[in-house]
Amino acid sequence: MLAGEVFSHESLLRCRDCLSACMQGANVAALLRSFKKSSDVLDIEQDELRIKPIKLLGFNLEVTMQGVYLDNAATTRVRPEVFEAMKPYFCEQYGNPSSIYDLGQDAADVVSEAREIIADTIGAKDAEIYFTASGSEADNWAVKGAARAAAGKGRHIITSAIEHHAVLHTCQALEKEGFEVTYLPVDEFGLVDPVAFEKAIRPDTVLASIMYANNEIGTIQPIAELARIAREHGVLFHTDAVQAYCHEDIRVKDLGVDLMSASAHKLYGPKGVGFLYVRKGVKIENLIDGGQQERGKRAATENVPGIVGFGKAAQLAWEERASEHERQEALRDRAIERILNEIPHVRLNGSAERRLANNINVSFEFIEGEGIILQMAMRGVCVSSGSACTSGSLDPSHVLLAIGLPHEIAHGSVRMTLGRETTSEQLDDAVDKLAKTVETLRSMSPLYADYERGEIGSIIDRDEDAVIGRAGAA
Repeated sequence: MLAGEVFSHESLLRCRDCLSACMQGANVAALLRSFKKSSDVLDIEQDELRIKPIKLLGFNLEVTMQGVYLDNAATTRVRPEVFEAMKPYFCEQYGNPSSIYDLGQDAADVVSEAREIIADTIGAKDAEIYFTASGSEADNWAVKGAARAAAGKGRHIITSAIEHHAVLHTCQALEKEGFEVTYLPVDEFGLVDPVAFEKAIRPDTVLASIMYANNEIGTIQPIAELARIAREHGVLFHTDAVQAYCHEDIRVKDLGVDLMSASAHKLYGPKGVGFLYVRKGVKIENLIDGGQQERGKRAATENVPGIVGFGKAAQLAWEERASEHERQEALRDRAIERILNEIPHVRLNGSAERRLANNINVSFEFIEGEGIILQMAMRGVCVSSGSACTSGSLDPSHVLLAIGLPHEIAHGSVRMTLGRETTSEQLDDAVDKLAKTVETLRSMSPLYADYERGEIGSIIDRDEDAVIGRAGAA
C-alpha cells in the first residue's frame, strides 16, 4: 500500500496491517472517501451520514462523517458575516481597483477600508499594510525582501529551529544565494533564549525572524525582548504572527517589530489572502514584479473579495478577542488536565503558561499519532498531527524533535486546536473518545505489550516535568 492511496472497504477488511499504512502517511480523508463509496456499509438517518458498525482492524467501530472540528490551527470556517460581506464583490461590484471608473474606484475604496481596519487591529498605519495571497507569501517576502535589500551591509540571518517551513525553506533558499543562517535551538518548551539570541548576532547580521507563536505546540515567544535586542544591534526583526494575529493582543509599536506576517483563514476569514506589515522606513525588495498594485511593492490585481473578507474577519475577531481568549483558555486547561490525569504515558508538548489559548499538543507513548488521527476521524473528531502544510510527511515533526522528543515519542503526537464554535460538551466528548482511541490502539501495540510484560520502560514517565509542562512560565 502506498501513501495517499485510496483504499477500498474490502481491502481494509483483508488487511489487518492497514493501520501501519496509515501511520506511514496514508491520507485519512481518502480513506473516509473510500468508505462513502461502499454503499453496503452506509446508513443515512436524519441527514447524517453514518457508517454501520463494522469489524475493522480487530475491533468494532461506528464511523460518523459529522462531529467535532478541533483543527482550527490548520484553518477555520468562514464566518457567515464574512461571507456575506464578500459576496457582492464576486458578481456585482467586481471592478478592478486600478481602474479609474466608478466600478473600479468602488473596489479600491473597500480595499482601503479593509487596510484601515487591519492596521487599527495592530496599531499600525494604513500605509504599512501590504496585502498578499497568503501568510506563506508574506513570510517569503519579509525574509527574502529584507535580506536581499540589506545584502550590501551583511549576509547573516538568525531564525529558530521551530519556525514554519515558509520561513525555514526561505532561509535555505537564501543560503544558496550566499547568505549564512543561524538556526537557534529552543529549550524543551520551545522557547528561544534571549541571551543565546544576542550572542548569535554578528557585525554582518541583517535580519532575524522568530515566530510569535508556534503553529504546532502553541509556545509564545518573548518577541518584545527579542525585537529590542535586535534593534539595539541594528538588526531588522520579522515575526510570523499567523497563528497569533487577532487571537493575542498584538501592537506592533509595543513589540518593536519591523515586519510581521498574518493570514485571514486562521481567524474565520477566507483562504488565499494575508498581509505583511512593513514598518515605515524599512526597505525590502519586491517578491513579485509586474504592475503598480500595493503602492508598487506587490504586483497582481488585488483579491478584492478576499481582502474585504479579511477586513471583516479581523474586525469581528478583534472585537471578540478578549472574551474568546478567556473562554478558550479555560476549555484548553480543563481538557489538558483531563488528558494528563485520565490517560497514562502522555506528555504535554510546549509551555503550560506561555501558550496560545486554543492549543493542545500531546504525545502518547507506544502508539502512532497517525493511528490516533484515523480513529478519531472515524469517531467524528477532527484532530491533526501538527502543521497542515507537512501532515503528509513520513518524518516526525521538526518542532517536536527540536524540543528534545525522541523519534518514537514525536511520532505519537496529536494536536487539538479549539475555535470560537468549540463548546465544553464537544471538548469533553473529544477527550472521552481520545481516551478510548488510545486504549484501543495500545491494545494492539506490540510495544505496549512489551511494556506490560516489563520488558521495556516508559520514556515519558521518566520525566515528570515533561509530563506536566510546568516550566517555561511567563
